[in-house]
This record gives sequence, structure tokens and C-alpha cells, in this order.
Amino acid sequence: MTRDYSKFLPPNKKSGRSTRHVSLLETLGWQPYFAQQISADELVETPPVRIVEVHRKALHIIGDNIDETIPPIADTTVGDWLLLNQAHPQSSQVLDRKSLIKRRAPGTGRQVQLIAANIDTALIVSSCNQDFNIARLERYIALAFESEITPVIVLTKADLASDPENYADKAQAISEQVPVVTLDARGDEPKAKLADWCKPGKTIVFLGSSGVGKSTLTNALLDTQSIETQAIREDDAKGRHTTTRRQLHIVPGGCVVLDTPGMRELQLTEAASGISEVFADLRDLSAQCRFGDCQHSTEPGCAILKAIENGEIDKARLGRWRKLMAEEAFNSASLAERRTKDKEFGKMVRRIKNQKNRRDWGHGA
Repeated sequence: MTRDYSKFLPPNKKSGRSTRHVSLLETLGWQPYFAQQISADELVETPPVRIVEVHRKALHIIGDNIDETIPPIADTTVGDWLLLNQAHPQSSQVLDRKSLIKRRAPGTGRQVQLIAANIDTALIVSSCNQDFNIARLERYIALAFESEITPVIVLTKADLASDPENYADKAQAISEQVPVVTLDARGDEPKAKLADWCKPGKTIVFLGSSGVGKSTLTNALLDTQSIETQAIREDDAKGRHTTTRRQLHIVPGGCVVLDTPGMRELQLTEAASGISEVFADLRDLSAQCRFGDCQHSTEPGCAILKAIENGEIDKARLGRWRKLMAEEAFNSASLAERRTKDKEFGKMVRRIKNQKNRRDWGHGA
């Protein structure tokens, strides 16, 4: 039987219209980037599926006529695309990722935690209240830039703020590359104001602290109240974790949206280029300093210090840049050290095994 592979391919835009039924795979975010990694034979033998939810002991996957759970696969996360080995699911191939969001895991360990894969747009959510924090927004934007994901700042609770424009101006000053949207997370505003990024075939993620309205926004896009929400504390505008796991939701006629738990700690690792992009103004100014190794503290001829003195740059912004660069350098070095130790341990194990095999072979002889 000849199988129709057209449903795995993007619609033909040259005709000016699309009469072809949009497949479930396309709805889930299947794109030419993934299709070009596999052959027609592989599509038949190992059909593509997407991880839509990660449980402690299982992965929930969805594909063409596939909706099931399989055992965990190492180093995978929600949003990954797999070529499903139906006989041995744990041997399924993970397709190359278009993007990956990761952070240094909370605590004193050196592990890296994978947050989500194959995201097109990160909607970084903050509120027009005490939750608003420039430094936190810069972290999330750096994370998005590093992952080659389009960042958008979404300011919620604008209807409750006396001066929402002030919050929007502060957010816009972070980077001219990042759009800023203010809205009421309830009602029809999210669908209207986020429409440019919530198109069919695209995957978006809401990132931000607990209580800023991520689940409310997801409900608004889904036109449902299926995702639980909670009110914030009035004294400090802090929220509690409502969403407890990362899960992809299909917006009818639109995108795929990932609602995430609020992250109390966002430690950046291997994100130097993302940080550099957020602080592009300071990066470019530093190239004009008299000394190539200028630390921008007391050195003569420092272009950044001169800009601060002239009121062109906020001194606090320089402090945040330094802090993020130092944190990222430490975390990345720690990760590199752990990888080196892991490689050395692996070599030692293989050496011991080889020695044991030689001894066993010698005794057998």
C-alpha cells in the first residue's frame, strides 16, 4: 500500500489557499526542520511523536493515531520529537532540537535541568505590581536569546495598575529587540494581543514567577478553565505554585502552548551569548574601553563608566550585567568540570573492565 506522506509536509503556500486538511503532526508543531532529518522508510517504521507531558516514570506522547505513555528516555524533555520504536520505546530516536531551554538545577548539585524543547516563542510573563523585577526579566530574556527562541514580555494585571505605561516603559528599556505587551489575562485580550505569536504550527511557552497569570493566560487561549489558578497574596503580590508540571496544550485552530510552574530560582548556565545579547549596549561600549581587559570599575578610559557619568546608562544595569556574567561563568565552569570528571570516571571503568577481560582470557587460556 502506498502511504501519503503529504500530511507530514508544510502546506503549499504558492497557491494562495490551503484546501488540505492540517494533520495532527502539523498541529503539534511538526516542521520541515524535523522532516528533513528522516527518510520515508523511517516514517513508516518509526512514526514521529511529540512528548507532551513528562511524568516521573513515564512520557506522554502524541502522534498520528498515537496517544499513549511510554517509559522514560534519558535526556528528553517536554516538546521533544521522537521516532517511536514501537517494539522498544526506550530505544526511540530523539530528533535534533530546534531549540532547548535549560537551567542549572536548583540546589548545590551541578546538574543541568532541561525545561522544554522545540519552542518558537517564549512569552515572559510579569505583573504590573510588586512582582515586576527587571533583573528577573533580563534572566529570562537571556535564556530565550541563548536558546534562539523569540522572547516577548507580557505584562499582566495592567487593568489593576494605576500607571501600566510606566511598567511597559521599564520593560521596553531592557532590549529594543523584545516586544512588550500589556493586557488583562482574563477575557479576550490574550487571544487578540498574542495572535502574532500563537499561529498554527507554532509552539509557545509561558515563563515567569508563580502568580503572574501564566495559567490564566493559557486558559484564555484555550477558551477553558480546565487549568487551575489561584489568587496571589495581596501583601506582596506573591503567588503559589498552581501548575505542578510542564504540559503541552493544543489551542483549537492555533498554536501549542506550554504552561510551566513558576521558577523560584533561574540559574543560567552556558548562556554567555544570550547575556551578551541582552546587554548589547554595554557589550558594544566595552569595545571602546582603553584596556581590553577592563573590568569597568575604576580603570581610566572606561567607556562604560563614562556613559554612566554622563547619565546615558543606569549604574544598576552594569551591576546586573556583572552579576549575570559571573554567575554564568561559574555555572558553566562547574558543568564543564563535572563533564570532565564523568569522562574520566567512564575511562576508568572501561580500563578496569578491559583489564578484567584480559585476566579472564589469560586464565581461560
